Amino acid sequence: MSAELDLSPPEVPEPTFLESLLRYGLFLGAIFQLICILAVIFPSSKGYEHEETESNDGKATEQMKKPKGPAPQIRQKPKKESKKKR
Repeated sequence: MSAELDLSPPEVPEPTFLESLLRYGLFLGAIFQLICILAVIFPSSKGYEHEETESNDGKATEQMKKPKGPAPQIRQKPKKESKKKR
Protein backbone atom coordinates (compact mmCIF):
# COMPACT_ATOMS: atom_id res chain seq x y z
CA MET A 1 0.00 0.00 0.00
CA SER A 2 2.66 2.35 -0.86
CA ALA A 3 0.58 3.84 -3.71
CA GLU A 4 0.95 7.56 -4.03
CA LEU A 5 -2.24 9.57 -3.83
CA ASP A 6 -2.57 12.47 -6.27
CA LEU A 7 -3.92 15.31 -4.13
CA SER A 8 -3.21 18.09 -6.61
CA PRO A 9 -6.22 20.09 -7.83
CA PRO A 10 -7.66 19.05 -11.18
CA GLU A 11 -6.58 21.01 -14.19
CA VAL A 12 -9.32 23.46 -15.13
CA PRO A 13 -8.83 25.62 -18.21
CA GLU A 14 -9.01 29.39 -17.87
CA PRO A 15 -12.47 30.75 -18.70
CA THR A 16 -12.61 32.47 -22.05
CA PHE A 17 -13.77 36.05 -22.52
CA LEU A 18 -17.16 34.86 -23.78
CA GLU A 19 -17.68 32.62 -20.74
CA SER A 20 -16.79 35.47 -18.38
CA LEU A 21 -19.11 37.83 -20.22
CA LEU A 22 -21.92 35.28 -20.04
CA ARG A 23 -21.39 34.68 -16.32
CA TYR A 24 -21.46 38.38 -15.39
CA GLY A 25 -24.37 39.00 -17.72
CA LEU A 26 -26.36 36.31 -15.96
CA PHE A 27 -25.53 37.85 -12.59
CA LEU A 28 -26.66 41.28 -13.78
CA GLY A 29 -29.86 39.78 -15.20
CA ALA A 30 -30.63 38.05 -11.91
CA ILE A 31 -30.06 41.25 -9.94
CA PHE A 32 -32.32 43.18 -12.35
CA GLN A 33 -35.08 40.58 -11.94
CA LEU A 34 -34.85 40.77 -8.15
CA ILE A 35 -35.10 44.56 -8.27
CA CYS A 36 -38.18 44.32 -10.51
CA ILE A 37 -39.86 41.80 -8.23
CA LEU A 38 -39.13 43.93 -5.17
CA ALA A 39 -40.50 47.00 -6.97
CA VAL A 40 -43.78 45.18 -7.58
CA ILE A 41 -44.01 43.91 -4.00
CA PHE A 42 -42.96 47.17 -2.34
CA PRO A 43 -44.03 50.11 -4.51
CA SER A 44 -41.95 53.11 -3.52
CA SER A 45 -43.97 55.90 -5.11
CA LYS A 46 -47.34 56.83 -3.66
CA GLY A 47 -47.71 59.67 -6.18
CA TYR A 48 -49.05 57.35 -8.86
CA GLU A 49 -51.94 56.21 -6.65
CA HIS A 50 -52.75 59.83 -5.81
CA GLU A 51 -52.78 60.83 -9.49
CA GLU A 52 -54.96 57.84 -10.33
CA THR A 53 -57.60 58.80 -7.76
CA GLU A 54 -57.59 62.40 -9.00
CA SER A 55 -58.16 61.29 -12.59
CA ASN A 56 -61.05 59.06 -11.46
CA ASP A 57 -62.56 61.98 -9.54
CA GLY A 58 -62.24 64.17 -12.62
CA LYS A 59 -64.10 61.61 -14.70
CA ALA A 60 -66.84 61.36 -12.09
CA THR A 61 -67.39 65.13 -12.06
CA GLU A 62 -67.51 65.20 -15.87
CA GLN A 63 -70.21 62.54 -15.82
CA MET A 64 -72.21 64.56 -13.28
CA LYS A 65 -72.12 67.66 -15.48
CA LYS A 66 -73.61 65.84 -18.47
CA PRO A 67 -77.42 65.79 -18.59
CA LYS A 68 -78.91 62.34 -18.33
CA GLY A 69 -81.66 62.82 -20.87
CA PRO A 70 -82.84 60.19 -23.29
CA ALA A 71 -80.31 59.37 -25.95
CA PRO A 72 -81.27 60.70 -29.38
CA GLN A 73 -82.40 57.94 -31.66
CA ILE A 74 -81.13 57.98 -35.21
CA ARG A 75 -83.48 56.34 -37.65
CA GLN A 76 -82.14 55.12 -40.90
CA LYS A 77 -84.28 54.50 -43.92
CA PRO A 78 -84.32 50.89 -44.96
CA LYS A 79 -82.43 50.35 -48.18
CA LYS A 80 -84.45 49.28 -51.13
CA GLU A 81 -83.31 46.10 -52.73
CA SER A 82 -83.22 46.51 -56.47
CA LYS A 83 -83.36 43.61 -58.83
CA LYS A 84 -80.59 43.29 -61.33
CA LYS A 85 -81.61 43.82 -64.93
CA ARG A 86 -80.30 41.22 -67.28
